[in-house]
Amino acid sequence: MITRLFSAALRGIDAHEVEVEVNARESDKPLTLIVGLPDAAVRESSQRVLSAMAASALSLGLGTKTVNLAPADLKKEGPSFDLPIALAMAAACEGVQLAADDCMVTGELGLDGTVRPVKGILAIAIEAKRRGRVRLLVPEANAAEAAIIDGIQVFGIRSLHQAWKYLIGEEAILPHQLDRKAFFEAHRQYEVDFDEVKGQHHVKRALEVAVAGGHNLLMVGPPGTGKSMLAKRLPTIMPDMSEDEAIEATKIHSISGTLDLRRSFLTTRPFRAPHHTISDAGLLGGGTNPGPGEVSLAHHGVLFLDELPEFRRSTLEVMRQPLEDGHVTISRAAGSLTFPARFMLVAALNPCPCGYYGDSKRECRCSPRQIENYRQRMSGPLLDRIDLHVEVPIVEFQELSTASGGERSEVVRDRVKLARRIQRHRFKGNPDRTNASMGPRQVKECCQLDKEGMSYLEQAMAQLNFSARAHDRILKVSRTLADLADSEKIRANDVLEAIQYRSLDRNLFH
Repeated sequence: MITRLFSAALRGIDAHEVEVEVNARESDKPLTLIVGLPDAAVRESSQRVLSAMAASALSLGLGTKTVNLAPADLKKEGPSFDLPIALAMAAACEGVQLAADDCMVTGELGLDGTVRPVKGILAIAIEAKRRGRVRLLVPEANAAEAAIIDGIQVFGIRSLHQAWKYLIGEEAILPHQLDRKAFFEAHRQYEVDFDEVKGQHHVKRALEVAVAGGHNLLMVGPPGTGKSMLAKRLPTIMPDMSEDEAIEATKIHSISGTLDLRRSFLTTRPFRAPHHTISDAGLLGGGTNPGPGEVSLAHHGVLFLDELPEFRRSTLEVMRQPLEDGHVTISRAAGSLTFPARFMLVAALNPCPCGYYGDSKRECRCSPRQIENYRQRMSGPLLDRIDLHVEVPIVEFQELSTASGGERSEVVRDRVKLARRIQRHRFKGNPDRTNASMGPRQVKECCQLDKEGMSYLEQAMAQLNFSARAHDRILKVSRTLADLADSEKIRANDVLEAIQYRSLDRNLFH
């Protein structure tokens, strides 16, 4: 007898429907065969399935059972096919036709028949809705994540026995209910706030400008000045994620297995801070079975690279494409995968190996050669792609001893939202575009300077030897400064402030 169920395989950040067919026939000895391009984890599922079926008092039969995972040209990876294989095998052995054409099933089995959580549930839920499946059976721990998608009923399954009883109509299971709006409101909370940072008012201003226009940022200063502390609070002044952005970001984290099952969904901007020993594949994505890297995990959020010169130069250079294009393409012999990577890059570094070059209170112990080698670890093209460069000095005792660090995150976030609202109106038809992502045509149309502003920019280009890319970056930052002031025209002061944020790399590194 042949039975079938529907499941899904993951490829990149998307899921593709898989038909699980089981044919049970009589033979001299029991045998289970799995075909359809399975990987090692799927081939091993036969042993987990047989043990789980025995523990759940389901018929195993004595014949040969052939499991086909169609389409056969799509590679099947991971343990998520355990549950549909077991259910289809039980139906074939007992001669029961399951009325489950409107259902998609996924889950890993323990040897005792318990159902364990799997990765990529959100992508599977999206695929189930696209295919017109109105019921989705998932591990109970994954139910909240899948229920965020409207239009399908999600049933959390604790065991193989429970799933079998439900499909044959002997036990009822209530679908998982989730109030999406209430869920978002309840979980949009940050544990840190901008007012916890004492002093550094000009740095906070630079962070506000960077977030308002979606610009990349570089902070330079000695150890202990609060660079990491400031970076960790950047998401708190970014606009709240829309539901579409949250679903897209959560899907990436779910695929990579980094999603916190206790919260089941990303409602705040992701903040990723990889160590400087990270590999190219860890940062960009890839591997034997290509998966998203840190640049994709930071999608719609912040990627923080602390101690920037300590990263391998080759690792930093691979970021140039996602910084420009907003996505990463991983090419392998079997095909290409594209991962979204639209993030805000924030980097921090010391001015020299010991960290105290240029400090008025501590003596630098580095030789000129050491300082030069340290600075040469970062390429000019990468620095040109960072719009704002800001010095972070040591905080004085008087500022540390004050009761408050200044404005709260929500106050700054309101100003950022106003600037972003102006940009959405400016770039109608492309709501994701910000000032930082403007192309040459938009820069020409939206960043016109008056005579005074043009004179300031011309002097800066001549005296500081800026590149053509730096010229456009200055114009974009000037446009953001004008938006923060709710000004239609770019003022001369906006140009001067933008030049100030651009000149730091020339002062320190040339």
